[in-house]
Amino acid sequence: MGGSQTYEIPDDCMYTKDHEWIREANAGTFVIGITDYASKMLNDVVYVTLPKEGTSLKQKDVFGQVESVKTVSDMFMPVSGKISKINSKLTKAPELISQSPYSEGWMMEIHSEEYSSESKELLDAEAYRKYVLSLDEMD
Repeated sequence: MGGSQTYEIPDDCMYTKDHEWIREANAGTFVIGITDYASKMLNDVVYVTLPKEGTSLKQKDVFGQVESVKTVSDMFMPVSGKISKINSKLTKAPELISQSPYSEGWMMEIHSEEYSSESKELLDAEAYRKYVLSLDEMD
């Protein structure tokens, strides 16, 4: 591969090194999903496990799994928060994650009081782009 692939990395999201994205929907409410890079690495997503609405999780806690033909990957909370909504469409159509990771394939919505302090540990789009390039060069 060696950097030949391009990935969609929207500027309005923050990112983790585990390839989750988080975007503010409105004050205190955030949408979370996995990045285009992650969905391309997984290739063919066949199953998604998401937490129950109302669950509170801390930053870096596992919030679910994405299963592809090749592997099962844990997904980690970008920041602490309480899950207010999950994308139930993904149970019937997990391929939405690959087709549209930042819109149709979102995973859950959370309410977070800790975003402003914990987001300092996240990467902005520019930093995430550089991180992904460095991973591609290791291939």
